[in-house]
Amino acid sequence: CPCSKEYCRDCGRRRYAFEQGQSLWLHVPPVSKAIYQFKFHNQRCYASIFAKEMACRYGKWVRDHGVEEILPVPLHASRRGMRGYNQAELLAEELSKQLQIPMGRNVLFRVRRTRPQKQLDDREREQNLQGAFGVSRQWKAPANVLVVDDIYTTGSTIHKVAKLLKRAGVEKVYFLTIS
Repeated sequence: CPCSKEYCRDCGRRRYAFEQGQSLWLHVPPVSKAIYQFKFHNQRCYASIFAKEMACRYGKWVRDHGVEEILPVPLHASRRGMRGYNQAELLAEELSKQLQIPMGRNVLFRVRRTRPQKQLDDREREQNLQGAFGVSRQWKAPANVLVVDDIYTTGSTIHKVAKLLKRAGVEKVYFLTIS
């Protein structure tokens, strides 16, 4: 029975650097439209709505995995400048308040500008992210972290971030996304 499988199709066919993750919903309307408004149309109020739902649905799961710090997937400074904010950071900040787990600030950095992932296939996504992220040398890595992003498509972004975090000393990386 497909509903009894431990892993989704993605994780069943490929090994990732993260341990496990969850998404609130499938990326279909009205969810996709709400994320689009949140991400590209300055509808920052969605951060608290999505974070409350994440906390309600996955708060116990986060605590059961011993998460000590929440980390948003970073945006490159140029993209953040154009948009005015990082939607993953707003989401992580709200989730941090809801779960009373600290959010790591200035831990992860997008050190190289990349093309938008939505335009790329699996292989291109992987190549696009080569050398794209960095981690602060001053950061003291906890054992378990939660990475927060808006959308999980192929897992390439979270995989790259998880590899980097593990090289920095994190033992286990979990993730939450909206869709």
